Amino acid sequence: MPRRRFSLVAALLTTVTCAATVLVTQPAGADAQGQAPAPAGRGAALATSPGALDALQRDLGLTREAALDRLAAEDRAGAVDRRVRAELGPRLGGTWYDARTARLVVAVTDPADAAAVRAAGAEPRPVAHSEEVLKAAVRALDAAGDPAPGTVAGWRTDPVGNAVVVRHRTADAAAARAFVRAAGVRAELVRYERARQAPRPLLDVVGGNRYWTSQYGCSVGFTVNDGFVSAGHCGEVGERTTQPSGQFTGSSFPGDDMAHIRVAAGNTLVPAVNRYRNNERVTVAGSQEAPVGASLCRSGGTTGWHCGTVISWDSSVDYGDQGQVTELLETNVCAEPGDSGGSAIAGQQAQGVTSGGSGDCTRGGKTWFQPVNEILQTYGVTLATGTGLALHP
Repeated sequence: MPRRRFSLVAALLTTVTCAATVLVTQPAGADAQGQAPAPAGRGAALATSPGALDALQRDLGLTREAALDRLAAEDRAGAVDRRVRAELGPRLGGTWYDARTARLVVAVTDPADAAAVRAAGAEPRPVAHSEEVLKAAVRALDAAGDPAPGTVAGWRTDPVGNAVVVRHRTADAAAARAFVRAAGVRAELVRYERARQAPRPLLDVVGGNRYWTSQYGCSVGFTVNDGFVSAGHCGEVGERTTQPSGQFTGSSFPGDDMAHIRVAAGNTLVPAVNRYRNNERVTVAGSQEAPVGASLCRSGGTTGWHCGTVISWDSSVDYGDQGQVTELLETNVCAEPGDSGGSAIAGQQAQGVTSGGSGDCTRGGKTWFQPVNEILQTYGVTLATGTGLALHP
């Protein structure tokens, strides 16, 4: 399967029949509690919203000052990430944000690139395998794993470990190792990890700024020019929705987990993500991809707003008898059934829509997201964007 990754564009959660909807931008020089504004950049919307900062502090164990510092550092790291990727090309071993040093780490396969990486403001790390090699190994596993053995839960690239991580459901990794050998992936590229909790699609209960199908409810993801995008496992093409009223015009699951729903006239499309506090929504303003290690937040109707960090941008997951989905964004943010289709956003930058997860928001867990821009290109739609903080009376 060819590589599918594009720069991410932004959008919002749909609000239905809300005639009094308005967009309100916080006064210059202060947030809703009279506090000084945070530095401009990827985290600006999150930083100027006290409730969003509360979630980041709660889920990452940070003080307000530390959360603001982290957002500013991640803005800088994202800019460096884009620059070094363009410069290194196939010599790149991967990148990730190191919260301990507040810097981007760049894995290099050629030691001669270390000086250029330092000059760009990042920390070089010599590695044996390029990012391209790791991604090719994941693609080989994708091709061999449809279906995957019952004991194999999924696989992903791991830039920090310079390896491909294969998750197995049992204490014994023998079946997982046999699967890797059969796929023709070199043993030295792979690290094995026990999957303590089984991932599953999150479609059991109503979520998000929710919408209904004939069978269940899911969370709205991001609005586009004619409706919104969500998870493919939420409904098939032709399925009708209510709250808002519409119809699935595109749906793919498994393999991908993406859908496009065109809404009927009269529904209001607001370019923002629901924060589930004081009727606030963070407006989507851009599409820059957050690097591995960076923070992001997820919005869904079952559990509201929760934050975590990026683990991998190339993770494959096996949902058992429901099938395999590849090239997902893997995170350690929690989610629960009904959050499916909901938004993952880093500051004001759209990242993906919720596919599935393991664990819950009491014990913690992992959540996988379908990258947003792949959905946009697949269905030929444009995401809605705006400025400021959207407030609903």
